[in-house]
Amino acid sequence: MLNYLVRRLLLMLLTLFGISMIIFALLRVVPGNIVDVLFDAAGFVDPADKQKIEKDLGLDQPIPVQYATWIGGLARGDLGYSYVSEKPALAEILPRIPITARLAGLALLFSIVLGIPAGVVSAVHQNTRIDYALRVVSLAGLSLPAFWLGLLILMAWVALFGSIPIFNQTPPTLWDAFVMYSVPAAAVGLRSSALIMRLTRSSMLEVLRQDYIRTARSKGASETSVNYDHALKNAMLPIVTVIGVEAAFLIGGLIVTETVFNIPGVARFLVEAIRWRDFPIVQNLVMFIAVIVVVTNFIVDLLYAALDPRIKLAA
Repeated sequence: MLNYLVRRLLLMLLTLFGISMIIFALLRVVPGNIVDVLFDAAGFVDPADKQKIEKDLGLDQPIPVQYATWIGGLARGDLGYSYVSEKPALAEILPRIPITARLAGLALLFSIVLGIPAGVVSAVHQNTRIDYALRVVSLAGLSLPAFWLGLLILMAWVALFGSIPIFNQTPPTLWDAFVMYSVPAAAVGLRSSALIMRLTRSSMLEVLRQDYIRTARSKGASETSVNYDHALKNAMLPIVTVIGVEAAFLIGGLIVTETVFNIPGVARFLVEAIRWRDFPIVQNLVMFIAVIVVVTNFIVDLLYAALDPRIKLAA
């Protein structure tokens, strides 16, 4: 077990190092930088002023030197300064992380609470009316674009309550915070719940055909015990994988939702930083998302061992 953990941690560090190099290289391959954007907006170019700004921002240095400066700052906890606001990048990013984390967490909770029970019911009642209805709903959830579903939710909210839900970073009560986040989280969680529901159904159907399920029924085990204690527990491995992938995706994949609902989260801020060629913000945000993805995959691997003792992590 210890050897496995050491190997995985080293692999995580190597993966993050490779990602950092790719991020840094891709940003420099894209034509233009913040200086070009500023001078294009002004409508004139003064070569002397342009060179001075590039020197102040360190953009005149060789690419390896710029990369070493960035990585060295990351190691010390110094993320640099935003080119646009001229504030520390850490001060710009930190307030937005809890907003996206709450939204992603609530969306993931919705998807798990709705998706897994619906998938179990659909599998247990295979080829019945309830199975067909749940399959149609899940297919609709996978087919609806997130931005369109978000607009439909906004229009339904206006029709029912006569107002648009406005984001408030400091809601007065816990209930107000739940309502404020639940509306956009429902738009995101519907797609994830549909995916989890379909995977749960297919995984449950495969397990329910196994010999040990028939043996449990022949021994007089109740349907509830067969479906949940035996079948669902052994069908959870692929479900856990998808939940881990969705959790990692939600951190960086809320661009449309945060834009439609005017939420100042990480994903929306990343798009704005890319548009302004704000390299320190883009680099650090993408690295933050990469760390979330890598750590989530590591947690999923550990959950495999907890759910299935037959898996030998040290092998």
